[in-house]
Amino acid sequence: MDKQDKPTVSIVKVKDVYESLLDSINLCDGLANLDTNDMILIKPNIVSWDFDLPFPPFGVVTTSIVIEALVRILAEHGFSKLTIGEGALPVFNPKSEAVFEALGYHKLVQRYGVKLADFNQEAFETIDYGEGLKLDVAKQALEADKIINVPVLKTHNQAKVSLGIKNLKGCLHRKSKQLCHGIANQELSLMFPRIIEKLPVALTVIDGLYTLEKGPGPTGRAFRKNLLISSRDPFACDLVGAAILGYPVNEVEHLSIYANRHGYSTDLADYDVKGETLENHREYVEYDWEWSKEDTGPAGFKKRGITGLAIRKYDSTLCTGCSVQYNPMLILLSSAYKGQPFPNVEVVSGKKQLASPGFEKSVLFGKCACHLNKDNPNIKKAIPLWGCPPDLNKFVDTLAQEGIECDYKDYVRFRHYLMDRYKNDANFQLSDWSIE
Repeated sequence: MDKQDKPTVSIVKVKDVYESLLDSINLCDGLANLDTNDMILIKPNIVSWDFDLPFPPFGVVTTSIVIEALVRILAEHGFSKLTIGEGALPVFNPKSEAVFEALGYHKLVQRYGVKLADFNQEAFETIDYGEGLKLDVAKQALEADKIINVPVLKTHNQAKVSLGIKNLKGCLHRKSKQLCHGIANQELSLMFPRIIEKLPVALTVIDGLYTLEKGPGPTGRAFRKNLLISSRDPFACDLVGAAILGYPVNEVEHLSIYANRHGYSTDLADYDVKGETLENHREYVEYDWEWSKEDTGPAGFKKRGITGLAIRKYDSTLCTGCSVQYNPMLILLSSAYKGQPFPNVEVVSGKKQLASPGFEKSVLFGKCACHLNKDNPNIKKAIPLWGCPPDLNKFVDTLAQEGIECDYKDYVRFRHYLMDRYKNDANFQLSDWSIE
């Protein structure tokens, strides 16, 4: 492959965000496919937000200073039809207007005439992807002339990495998002690569100011990385982003599937990487939590000597809503341990975990597990926790009726701990999610 035919990816070490982003875009000729008359949709990664309990956005949510720099660059190059759009998780149920305001986006409206779109409140269109797959996609994403995708450089405990191609899941209706966590031909790694096929993605900018291990949510651990990775080619950008996180493409199933489907090379030598040398920034970042070999719960539970409880590890069928509540569920169950064994309890979740025989109580975590196990003959006593996702306060109340006393205050303390671990580190600045 001749070098001029190779997809170009830029890696830039961030000093000044605006200058570094401009360098990153120029190195990959990122604006070449854009026309100043284009309606451009900017798609950040806003997983969720919380105004009630501490929510560390480090490595979780696209930084506002990168979004601001991008909008400024576009405006300076004559682009005026700009929209920032996202379909964030409604788990914590803040109004989108409040989230956009907290991120400083309203200032971009005032300064540059940017429009804001909450896909969850907008219209969707059913798109036929072929092979029997239909997804409901935000009309504003479909009607955009070009999309600039701005994901975060982070890992994902179900998909290994969460970069540009996966970030487009935020353009789907909630039911289609759930469909992406299915089984057989709707398995997670098969679904992610399809979404982009009907979307006009012209530029991907991976926000690597922070990176996150054991992501994609705030329960993972963030690190300062200070990188921007840009490309007009979405796969090439993800290929380099995954490599920087320590994952060759052949170890990331949804990227391998995309490469095979669209005829991409998975050899980094077939890509023109400009700016920083990839090897200088490659560092393996853990993507998943350690679980007991017996599949009875997190390794930490076993170390504490917790017995009488078997929590089956989440799989790719656990939808994102339940995923967000899964770690809090573990914290609450941990709080119920007082040195005595649990009363022989099993916890199952997702769309394919069947409760096993031999347990006195079977906790069915989430609507999918409740439906799947409705007539399961293995269950002596079902503890169904309906909801999509289940409500944590109801979880506490329901288990209390079974003699399992969880302490919600432990979960509150845990949320404060998540934020407190960054407080005394100058590398972590909440101002990165504000706009002056």
